[in-house]
Amino acid sequence: MDYILLCLALLLILIGIAGSFLPVLPGPPIAWVGLLLMSFTAAIGLDYWMLGITLFFTLLISVLDYVIPAKGTRKFGGSSYGVWGTNIGLVVGLVAPIPLGVIIGPFVGALVGELIYNSTDHKRAIKAATGSFVGFLTATFLKFLVTIIFLGIFIGKIWEHRTAIF
Repeated sequence: MDYILLCLALLLILIGIAGSFLPVLPGPPIAWVGLLLMSFTAAIGLDYWMLGITLFFTLLISVLDYVIPAKGTRKFGGSSYGVWGTNIGLVVGLVAPIPLGVIIGPFVGALVGELIYNSTDHKRAIKAATGSFVGFLTATFLKFLVTIIFLGIFIGKIWEHRTAIF
């Protein structure tokens, strides 16, 4: 049974890594479930501190995934219209039938929001939309980093308990 749990845990962590790039999969939460499954094995056992700390970072990165693109819009000179456009575009992009909707949505939302705010200043609108895209890339990188750390924790725990597992 331990081997099945460990294989499922590794599979979920690998899916979580892919999910940090694929908008339809919530990468860090899936990878965290993999760590949770690993902790149910008899050889490794529950480690409440590890699970609690990784859950905290999973929740934090899940919230930041929505906040960072809006902050990027603001950082690149966007108005509150651009920030609202980014957030609306992110939500619309999540449910859009096009594959890259979550990437295009915030960019287009920030662009449209800035053009509503000032329809003559195209340069500012494009700059704010670029900030939204940079924020999206930053959030994606952070999700990837967290899931890679989860993989490192998995490998470390396996290595630490290798005599009990194999």
